[in-house]
Amino acid sequence: MTQDLEPNKGAAEPLVAHGDILRSLSSLSAVRLAAGLTSAAIIIAGLFFGQEILIPLAVAFLISFALSPAIAKLERLGLSRLPAVMLTMIVVVILMGGFGLVLGSQLRALSQELPTYQSTIRSKLADLRKNLSGPGMLDGAMQTVDTVQKEVESPATHADDAPQRVSVVPAPPTPFDTAKAWLVPALAPLANAGIIFVFVFLMLVDRSDLRMRLLRLLGGNLHRSTDAMEEAGTRISKYLLMQLLVNVTYGLPMGVGLWLIGVPGALLWGTIAAVMRFIPYIGPMISTVFPLGLAFAVDPGWSMVLWTLGLIIVLEVISNNVVEPLLYGSSTGLSAISLIVSATFWTALWGPVGLVLSTPLTVCLLVVGRNLPQLQFLDTLLGTSPALDLPTRVYQRLLADDSDEALDIAQVEIERSSVQAFYNDVAVPVLGLASQDYQGQATPEHHLRVINGMETLIEALREDHTGGDAGAGKPRVVCIAGKWEVDTLAADMLAHALCLAGISADFRPASALTSRHLDGLKLDDADIVVLGYMSEQPIAAARQLCRRIRRRWPHPRTVLALLNLPESFPMEEARNAIGADELATSVNEAVERIRIMQAPARVAATPVETGDAAGKPVEPLLAHCAANESMRQDLHDLAKKTADAFGVEWAVIAIIDTRNEYIVGQNQVLPDMAFDQSGLLAIARQDGIGYHVVQRGTPIAIADIQREPSLADHRISTTLHARFYAAAPLMTSDDQVFGALCILDDAPRDITERDQELLERLADEATFLITGQSADATQAPAQGGQETATVGQKVPE
Repeated sequence: MTQDLEPNKGAAEPLVAHGDILRSLSSLSAVRLAAGLTSAAIIIAGLFFGQEILIPLAVAFLISFALSPAIAKLERLGLSRLPAVMLTMIVVVILMGGFGLVLGSQLRALSQELPTYQSTIRSKLADLRKNLSGPGMLDGAMQTVDTVQKEVESPATHADDAPQRVSVVPAPPTPFDTAKAWLVPALAPLANAGIIFVFVFLMLVDRSDLRMRLLRLLGGNLHRSTDAMEEAGTRISKYLLMQLLVNVTYGLPMGVGLWLIGVPGALLWGTIAAVMRFIPYIGPMISTVFPLGLAFAVDPGWSMVLWTLGLIIVLEVISNNVVEPLLYGSSTGLSAISLIVSATFWTALWGPVGLVLSTPLTVCLLVVGRNLPQLQFLDTLLGTSPALDLPTRVYQRLLADDSDEALDIAQVEIERSSVQAFYNDVAVPVLGLASQDYQGQATPEHHLRVINGMETLIEALREDHTGGDAGAGKPRVVCIAGKWEVDTLAADMLAHALCLAGISADFRPASALTSRHLDGLKLDDADIVVLGYMSEQPIAAARQLCRRIRRRWPHPRTVLALLNLPESFPMEEARNAIGADELATSVNEAVERIRIMQAPARVAATPVETGDAAGKPVEPLLAHCAANESMRQDLHDLAKKTADAFGVEWAVIAIIDTRNEYIVGQNQVLPDMAFDQSGLLAIARQDGIGYHVVQRGTPIAIADIQREPSLADHRISTTLHARFYAAAPLMTSDDQVFGALCILDDAPRDITERDQELLERLADEATFLITGQSADATQAPAQGGQETATVGQKVPE
């Protein structure tokens, strides 16, 4: 009996240890949460009690961001930092002072005319009182309430018992008290303005020192801190510029419109309307009170009021629905709800000034959260980027048994791209999430919801997007699910994607493999068999299934579609071990490989028609490059700089005509290249490194060339053995492509959006070196009486 109990005791020990670990992690999370809440409370308290110092400092930061572009422009013109700052601030003070004098004169003139409007106001109020004094439904009830109120508030009837009112006569104020009462309210704003002026001057003069101190305070990764500061400055400067443009495009028509209507002080009210729009939400409403009230006082009738109201409504509609979306775009990156919450928060802390500063301050918080891992929750709370990516959103809706919303999300994505792209980028990752959760936290009910929901979604997409006559008279392709329900869904999606690509295809569910002799597969007429697996360890099962199919049907070629593999998976070794003809790791790759297997001639690169007329546009450039050794050296240096910046094996700058590709810049000598009669390294156009980007006319980036079937037999893969490829076209200002800047590496890698933008800027630099004009410059003049337009292909719209 004791021997039977001992193993159970030993088996329970890991469970106890596991429970202790969970409790420890839970207590650690609670401690971190308490520490975070305490820190947040201390920071908020410091912001509230330190507002006398922090508000001028924040306003100074805001003004310095607004003036920095002007100072930078003066420095580019040759002024040193201190004279540029002084000149900018003097100009700003003069402009503000002059504008203040003009507005002050209008305000004085308006105050002198106001008494003349009293008769108009009295007559209008009398008319309103007369119209509202007629008998109404509630007059009797209101009279009863008034009677009761008078009885309750009436004084005592006996005069002897009535209390006597005592009035306290204050002592007359001294001259010092009178001066203090006038000077203190007037000097406080002037003192704050002086402090802000000093802060702005010091921030602009000592900008580099302040930047270094902020970098030191941020600490950590210097690259990340630098990016955070640059992003914050760019976003805030752009926001302030766009806000100024929006306000001017609102205030200027407001002033002109009020002047045409005849409202006195039109310039004053237009300026107030523009300034008040710096205050979110309530500023525009407050600015409308003044012109409406004055129109009411000036015009004996109601036409001026109605015209003014109509002007305000039209300007608000145009500004909110046309001007602001056009100018703002995503300049701040803040979501709508975060703008409202931040306005409420900063107003509660700092009052009206906090309302004005709410958006720039929240932008700073957003940038800090985006670049510091410890504060990434700020990016989630404040930013416009979705909190969940698209596959996770679809998966969550399926877990909630809401396949209708999942289908709506799919339809929106398909409208932007295609059904095949949705399957490749969204649906397969959804099945990957389901596979990961199957052995973990997913309950049987959740698993069933995902399977049923995906079946409903795929069926709906099949009904809405049919393959038409795809497959008529063509070899058949059969997609076979490997083992589980998710494999069946993946095979169904792959078959549908093939039909949409014009390839006749059908699928077989995993249940068809239950027969020992595979009778349910029916592969007698199949030309290509696709084995689909969502498992992360598919080799053993795929090898067995492949052997069984080949023993029964030896003639079909096999494609192994492994759609949920980790990055470190040895894919080529797996293909050889399993014995498949081809291997694909995505829906897009599988469709492309099957297209090539079915009709290689149909997808082979077709050279552009050659001819003298077509070849002339790049001839002047080629001759210029061949004759100018200094320019070629500059292009080689640029290629070397590009390769070093991206850390890649090769960087190539090429000019491409209708027949050949000519290498005019490279960081190292490429193999199998020959000099043509012009003295430039040349190769056939279809074998060129920049051929694909010139054919597309747009930038291209391929993380792994082995996963791109169109490049499987290209020279990039066979001779250079490159795995990574990215390129940007060389084009003139009228969108004419004449070459490419390409980078290649011998290992797969990803390229970010910012890296792609950098590659495009380097391509513009290469364009300038070759043509003598920047990408946004006008066409260079013709030489020798001929057009020198460097035309390869027109960039597609």
